[in-house]
Amino acid sequence: MSGIGAALLNSLDIGLLLFIIAVGLNIVFGVLNIINFAHGALYMLGAYLAFTLINIAGMPFWAALILAPIGVAILAVIIDRVLLRFIYSRDVADSLLLTFAILLIINESVRMIWGSGIHVVQPPDLLSGSVQLLGSSVATYSLFVIVIGLLLLAGLWYLFNRTRVGRIMRAAALDRDMAEALCINTRLVVTGVFAFGAWLAAVGGVMAAPMRALDPGMGDKIIIESFIVVVIGGLGSFPGALLGAIILGLIHGFGGRYLPEVNLLLPFVGMALVLLFKPNGMMGKGANA
Repeated sequence: MSGIGAALLNSLDIGLLLFIIAVGLNIVFGVLNIINFAHGALYMLGAYLAFTLINIAGMPFWAALILAPIGVAILAVIIDRVLLRFIYSRDVADSLLLTFAILLIINESVRMIWGSGIHVVQPPDLLSGSVQLLGSSVATYSLFVIVIGLLLLAGLWYLFNRTRVGRIMRAAALDRDMAEALCINTRLVVTGVFAFGAWLAAVGGVMAAPMRALDPGMGDKIIIESFIVVVIGGLGSFPGALLGAIILGLIHGFGGRYLPEVNLLLPFVGMALVLLFKPNGMMGKGANA
């Protein structure tokens, strides 16, 4: 039981962290209809800013968790105003090419500023160590990631289903022209949604920093996993992002424990099976057609 319990907790830990990152990608596509290839780079930037604030500026982890995502969100506003505003009315392929270029720019900027070496961020003293749960030893920080993931999940659900801001975002996603006719400032909504997606990516980066070594290629790895999540769950679907993240978390959690020799292939096998039988994803538009 201890092995299964540890695999379940590890799956939940990985899955909720992936959800935090991938849901931002899904929200941006759902509202703005662009595929943000730079999402992984914004995640990486959040992790590196956290490293700078904690290891160089001497700030506590909790300050970095607040400040680093805000810094990335401000950068996202600049990117939106300077670059992305020109391609919102164009084909999705144009956004893919432009955000890929932004990804390359951020990657090279990170190498120039922080170098190509590996950096490490230690978890705060309050969350160091481990506890016994489900018959196995679990890192306290992993439980913290699970709690934050669940809180963000509840907060996002409340935002989209119970607040005026959420209704405005959904209206802009469904029909931007009609939203403008109802005196909604869609330009502000677009910028806000892109910044919010970047903020979520950076939160994921800060949360991942004490769990994973920081290197300039970490954004490339996470964008692949994020795309697997949205393909499995359905591009543009909020519940789909959660479902896809949990499925990928289970694949990593149990595959890493019981099938380590093929664990790297399992996410792609799962994605291929979903594309074969549910081309729009398990909860995407037209998934039940």
